[in-house]
Formats: sequence, structure tokens, C-alpha cells
Amino acid sequence: MKYLSLAFLSLCMAVLTSSCGSEDLNPVSVFDGEVTKLNEFDAWLKKNYTDIYNISFNYRYSDKQTDQTYNVIPAKYEQSVALAKLVRHVWLDAYAEAMGADFMKTYTPREIQLIGSYEFNSNGSQVMGTAEGGLKIMLYGVNELDIDNPRINSDNPYASKYERPMDMNYWFFHTMHHEFCHILTQKKNYSTDYQTISAGKYHSADWINVADKDAAKEGFVTGYGSGEYNEDFAEMYSTYVTMTPAGWQMIIDQAGGEKSEGGIALNQKLTMIKEYFQNSWGVDLDHMRDIVLRRSAEAPSLDLRTLD
Repeated sequence: MKYLSLAFLSLCMAVLTSSCGSEDLNPVSVFDGEVTKLNEFDAWLKKNYTDIYNISFNYRYSDKQTDQTYNVIPAKYEQSVALAKLVRHVWLDAYAEAMGADFMKTYTPREIQLIGSYEFNSNGSQVMGTAEGGLKIMLYGVNELDIDNPRINSDNPYASKYERPMDMNYWFFHTMHHEFCHILTQKKNYSTDYQTISAGKYHSADWINVADKDAAKEGFVTGYGSGEYNEDFAEMYSTYVTMTPAGWQMIIDQAGGEKSEGGIALNQKLTMIKEYFQNSWGVDLDHMRDIVLRRSAEAPSLDLRTLD
């Protein structure tokens, strides 16, 4: 039986070899992916992001760029164009104006990835942006952008976050300043004395239940900032540079005033943050804020549908 089986197998192989040999193989592999055709927007991104700042701005969806534990959707083309122009004018060019294009080319993340929707966590919070090892910034909720009504709230830190049109400061720029602050402090750390200002008061497990107005009374600029000292530092920075002096004063007033426990803690933290940016990066934080606010005020007049 063993020899018979071998003979039968040999016969089958001969038939298969004969059949395959009579057909021409397709030279195109079924595993080759379709080559993405570059468009006008891709050329604009190369000119305005890659060539100037050495940044790859990715608006097309890629599984490799997302966390597979979340269900998210791609960013829309029109919203991607609008956000790319806004990010360049309000964020990138603001830092370049204050610190120089070479600074941004050196320290800015190498990638910006857009995602159409948000990532939602089991505790009810949602991810608006992340910075991965200083190399990539992820921006979520891009499809919520109202292209013809870009609103940037710089005056009221306690305004509704869900008012329409969406607040670009809250949903995008505050997040980008926050994440960029993390990148900079990873390069040059700030004084550990900062940790002592609110020692024992951080809400590591329940920060999501801390309202921003309540956080101010404890010496935190936002509820999220009350989670731990690194987030506290980044929230303080990103809030200060995106809020007008009147908006910042609202936070101090909410804390109970300059001489209240919360107000004293906030001002101590702000002083240390200003010293850090001046001594580590040569940046006057008030000058930086003036630039950001001016560019934010110019945003509604930008043409966000045309690639210049």
C-alpha cells in the first residue's frame, strides 16, 4: 500500500505540473498594495510642513498609526485641509516667530496624525490628543471642525466645551501646546520643586470627577491638571499661553483671589513655569502668549478652503 500511494502521488504531481506549465503567471503580485496618488494637498503639505519644519502631516487613515483598542474613523479631506492651515498659522508659525524655524525643526514632533473621531476611555474621558515619545502628535475629532466658523475662545476658560461652533482652543490648540510642553520637558526637565507646591493634593484616581472651577480652588488650572504633576505643569502652560490676561484672571478669581490658597499655588506654579521656559529655552512666556493670541484672533479671517 505504501508504494501504491507514492505512485499515485507522483502521478498527481505530474498532472498538476503539466497544468500549471500551460498557463502564463500574472506578473503582478496579489500582495502589492495600491500606490497612493499624490494630490494638490500632499504637495502643499510637503511645502508647508515637511520642507520647513521636517514634519510628516498625515491625514489619511492608517491602522498602524492608531490604537486598535479604540474604534475611530478617518479624518475628512476638507476638514484636514482646514486644520492643516490653522495648525500652521496658530501653532507652528507662532513658535517659529517666538523661537525661530530652526528650533521647531529640531524639537517639533516628526509626525502629526489626524483622526476623524475621538477615543473614549472606560472611565468616561475622551482622548483629544497624544504625544508619543516626542515623535508624533495625534489629533482626534477632526471631523467636528466647522470650516467656515473657526471659533477660538481665548477669553473664558469656563465656557461650555460643547458649544457650537466648536472651540478650537479647547479641542485642538490647547491640546497641541500641552503635548508640545511634554516634548520640551522630556528634553530638559523642570525643577522637582514644582512637585512640592501641590504635594498630597493630586487626584490620581478621580481627576475626571474634578470640575475645572473646583480645581482652581485647590491650585490646579483644570481638573485634568489635578491628576499628577507632569499633567499639572503642561496644563498650566497650555492654559496660560492660550488665555488672555482677563481669561487667566478669571481662573485666579475662581480660586478665591490672589491671596487664597488656590491663588497662591497657581501663581507659584506660573512663576516656576516662566523661569523654566526663560532659563531652559530662552523664551519669554508673556511674549509667547502675545504671539499666540494675535494669531488666534487672525484665524477667522483665514481662507481654510483654498490651498495657497
